[in-house]
Amino acid sequence: MQRDTGGYCVALAASMRHIYGGNAGETYFSTSDIGWVVGHSYIIYGPLIAGMATIMYEGLPIRPDGGIWWSLVEKYQVTVMFSAPTAIRVLKKQDPALLTRYDLSSLRALFLAGEPLDEPTAQWISAGLGKPIIDNYWQTETGWPILSLCNGVEKADSKFGSPGKAVYGYNVKLLDDQTGQELTGPNQKGVVAIEGPLPPGCMQTVWRDDARFVETYWKSVPGRMVYSTFDWGIRDADGYYFILGRTDDVINVAGHRLGTREIEESISAHPNIAEVAVVGVADQLKGQVAMAFAVVKDATLITDEASALRLEGEIMKLVDKDLGAVARPARVRFVTVLPKTRSGKCLRRAIAAVCEGRDPGDLTTMDDPAALQQIRDLVSTR
Repeated sequence: MQRDTGGYCVALAASMRHIYGGNAGETYFSTSDIGWVVGHSYIIYGPLIAGMATIMYEGLPIRPDGGIWWSLVEKYQVTVMFSAPTAIRVLKKQDPALLTRYDLSSLRALFLAGEPLDEPTAQWISAGLGKPIIDNYWQTETGWPILSLCNGVEKADSKFGSPGKAVYGYNVKLLDDQTGQELTGPNQKGVVAIEGPLPPGCMQTVWRDDARFVETYWKSVPGRMVYSTFDWGIRDADGYYFILGRTDDVINVAGHRLGTREIEESISAHPNIAEVAVVGVADQLKGQVAMAFAVVKDATLITDEASALRLEGEIMKLVDKDLGAVARPARVRFVTVLPKTRSGKCLRRAIAAVCEGRDPGDLTTMDDPAALQQIRDLVSTR
């Protein structure tokens, strides 16, 4: 993608002050992989433009142990930290005492972005650290946040599970994906879209392919020329947005359209679930069914098939209560780790492909190939 240089610098400089609250002479720690946009924007450019020292760390948050990140915060007196919800879910399996072992008095806030932040995970890390947890939502294409709290402009309360409100420069709307109609009422589900022009820092076009840029990003909503994020969202009565997942993560179960993120959030509320991935899998009878793969906090509770089935039954009842029987997964399989990229993003499309017996495609960014093999083995014995 093609991005403006000056505008990108301006956007990052403004966001460091107004969103992340970084000050010259302090230390910033983004746990992202340097090859992803967060690495570009908020390991290198943003902190350095703001006059901050920046930490570049390569590795998982559990190597050599689950306290490695917090030891770096203590050692380098980190004031602002940026990570991903997936990484925090990994830490939920670790000893919670690691969250309080190190001196984190320098840390003012932990920012999270990369995929939707479920409320149970946000509450867990907030209670463990005793620090503000601030969600923010953006994309590789935008280069800096679309939705967040701009506490450097005006203080606002966080809401667990919400990245906040539209950042200045973004004219964000919720649109009906079938009609293009704007949804102005509270708690209406629609596609998160942005009226043009996009602010500085965002992609200007696809390199040497303007037509593709327009067709892909600006013409997907019927009757509208708007930039589509390809994400579902709702906006509550206070104007706070909640992201429900990708539009292509919506599955059709016997004529009912279900968001896999909603099912994941319901399952995550179980006290013994550390993290979960839900994917849609083709089914001859229902069209698609939801399939869940979950990592438990305490593996001693599922030492045999009977105990695993009991836990699976508890999860099914929880989803029934929260979302109704139609959202209940066909199966909940228990794994020791979910397949992820080195930057911590869950490879849901690869999981779905394995479940359907398809080629999972390019896996060069996967951190641990054994994670996907574990799912292959489970699916082959169903």
